[in-house]
Amino acid sequence: MKKILIMICFFCVLSLAAEARPLKVVTTTTDLASIAEEIGGEKIRVTSLARGTQDHHYVEPRPSMVVTLRDADLVIMIGMDHDIWIQSLINSARNPNIRFGRPGYLDVSSGIDKKEIPVGRIDASMGHLHIYGNPHYWLDPANGKIIARNIADRLSAIMPENSSYFYENLENFNLRIDEKLKEWQEELAPFRGAPIAVYHGSWPYFADRFGLEVACELEPKPGIPPSPGHLREVIEIVRRRGIKAIIIEVFHNERPARFVADATGAQVVVVPSSVGGMEGADDYFSLMDVLVGKIREALEK
Repeated sequence: MKKILIMICFFCVLSLAAEARPLKVVTTTTDLASIAEEIGGEKIRVTSLARGTQDHHYVEPRPSMVVTLRDADLVIMIGMDHDIWIQSLINSARNPNIRFGRPGYLDVSSGIDKKEIPVGRIDASMGHLHIYGNPHYWLDPANGKIIARNIADRLSAIMPENSSYFYENLENFNLRIDEKLKEWQEELAPFRGAPIAVYHGSWPYFADRFGLEVACELEPKPGIPPSPGHLREVIEIVRRRGIKAIIIEVFHNERPARFVADATGAQVVVVPSSVGGMEGADDYFSLMDVLVGKIREALEK
């Protein structure tokens, strides 16, 4: 009888330990990692495969990523082919829990009002087009709430015993977004309708949210480096429209933007587009603080 009681206690301890084990979550980007940590809190442990200083389109799969995915309980991705490189890693990891259609596979673009979905014939000559639309939707803070909701729903499905915890965190996250969004909109309100130039087409969601106009792109086509001829066209637009700011992400070559700036007097604004992409952009909220602050400073000069 004593041995039986000891065995029962032993299995109870093992059961409690299993329940207490944080869920292993892997995200493709630091932005998703930051939002997942807000929702999952102490119930999860998050690893981002990409760094905030990287162009998400060109993340190089590594064996260490396969090892990380092999033990993952949940993989969270931007989707819309933005982080398509994750698919080969999932296949190599041979973890059935994180394959498409399983609870451990989460594409958080569900529910997003997608912009710039191409129509008609599409081929390689058109550059790095995304057939499902522009995938940089996380740069609109309002979409952060949709991302957070998708994460809360999936965490609750996997760990129903912690559902109330996840949804309480979601409510707090949404309240913070709403409060900060008012601040960010007020900060950029004086520049509503202002035209901006961008290096890459990452900014339609951000621009629409804050009332800015993307007047031109330095890339002639997505992912195609600018030619001298195209830069001359950009210079003409910048001069004609009185554009004050040229937005370029930290991982792009600054030389074309500097060339346009020297010819027009516009200011080059180097910004992070992901958490960790620049000092001070330590989480999703401070990323938006940095973006709004840098763009405001350029437009008010």
